[in-house]
Amino acid sequence: MAFPDSFRAARWLRTINLVLQAVLFLTFFLGLNYLARNHAQTWRKDLTQYRRFSLSPETLSYVRNLPQPVAIVVTITEDNDNLEVRGLLKEYENATATHPAGRITVRYLDPYQNRRDAEQLGIEQAGIILLKCGDRSRAVPFGELYRLKDGQRDAFIGEQVITSALLEVSNPEPQHIYFIAGHGELRPDDVDRSYGLSALKTELRLRNFKVDTLDLPAARKIPADAALLIAVAPQSRYSPQEQERLRRYLGPDAGRLMLFLVPGFSVATLGLDDLLLDWGVLVDDDMILENNPANTTAEGDLIINYFNTGHPITQALIASKQSLRLGSTRSVRPDPGRPLGSGLNTVALAATSPTAWGEINYRAAPRYDPGVDIRPIPGMEPKDRLGVAVASERVGVGGNLQLSVRGGRLVVVGSGDTIANGRITSAGHQILIQSAINWCVERDHVLNVPPRPIERYQLSLSASQLAKLRYSLLFALPGAAALLGLVVYWTRRS
Repeated sequence: MAFPDSFRAARWLRTINLVLQAVLFLTFFLGLNYLARNHAQTWRKDLTQYRRFSLSPETLSYVRNLPQPVAIVVTITEDNDNLEVRGLLKEYENATATHPAGRITVRYLDPYQNRRDAEQLGIEQAGIILLKCGDRSRAVPFGELYRLKDGQRDAFIGEQVITSALLEVSNPEPQHIYFIAGHGELRPDDVDRSYGLSALKTELRLRNFKVDTLDLPAARKIPADAALLIAVAPQSRYSPQEQERLRRYLGPDAGRLMLFLVPGFSVATLGLDDLLLDWGVLVDDDMILENNPANTTAEGDLIINYFNTGHPITQALIASKQSLRLGSTRSVRPDPGRPLGSGLNTVALAATSPTAWGEINYRAAPRYDPGVDIRPIPGMEPKDRLGVAVASERVGVGGNLQLSVRGGRLVVVGSGDTIANGRITSAGHQILIQSAINWCVERDHVLNVPPRPIERYQLSLSASQLAKLRYSLLFALPGAAALLGLVVYWTRRS
């Protein structure tokens, strides 16, 4: 018998055929991996319902034109690793892979195992996304990537937040915030727990703000680059010249001002009465007291749970179900005599419970005196409550054009230690000050990026059903596989 027709040749041909099939199978998968690695941006297709793994066209247009590279450092541990965040940041890396001038790079860091690197970056905890561009940086906690509803995560807004942060750090000119000094105000370089603002200063710098102190009595004018002025707990009088500078800054210059006013100093004594009158804000010379123990803490702090539902500053407070814990607090409310229809919009941001009152003679034994002490004005907002924080905004109309002209913004809070080092660590206080500052400097704009709903799947099983499932996985499935093996064995043997 010739070799080609022999059984030996047939076995060789069968072996060669199997080897070739294995080689073709292996090269097929190697080719797929090569294409996925080197041509992912060209041939990718996101088939998910909400395009979870794709950046919006608006974000792509921004990141592909970044003028400088941006480094993103994510602090994670095994317990708080977030696959949704990883997937989103991978998209930013892929979008700028062919744009070396403005490339985005992402690095993951465990701050507890790499203490030296974390300290150099100024990060002390996990769950932080730090964006760095040159000497500018912006820290974004994981919590800011989600929109809350009834205390639970309702939608993922990570793309909005990260893109906004990228635009902030890539902007060569950070916004400048000045803390007013010269009247006994709390200072941003003071580390004292009760009277210092150093923790707030650190938070602002992480958010790419430039922070300085403005000695208003010594300054001839307010700096032209002042995006926001903050005065915390002034103790002495602002001169008429200083008040005029503030009025011009808020009025013709469309500036932004935040005032934190402690009880014990009337606005007339401080020389701020005319300024507040212009902006429709009434600050009473009182101290808010509360009859109901449920609305105070064991230390005597006032618990604030009522917030305006229609203002941008309070949206995050309401969504996260946070409250405020205020020390000595005075009532601040929209002036009932303010002119209406003049482009001035004054609203109460936060208010007490209905059982609170404003004690005028707060140096004596606390007792409500009808007709003397302050109670809510019927028919005025906030209804049946005393306000503790007010926001006022003036918007002009551009002639016959259907557009608005940028105007000044003012926020007044009736407590001086709200943002001190000892209280800013509270989640509610952090959200309040960050939201108020973002509103004042107009960082509260939202990109045209739709939020991505969070889909939840829940399997509800009773104890007996769970036990049946456990036994099925432990015995039924392995038993079925063993039985099938015995059937095959018996069939082949027969």
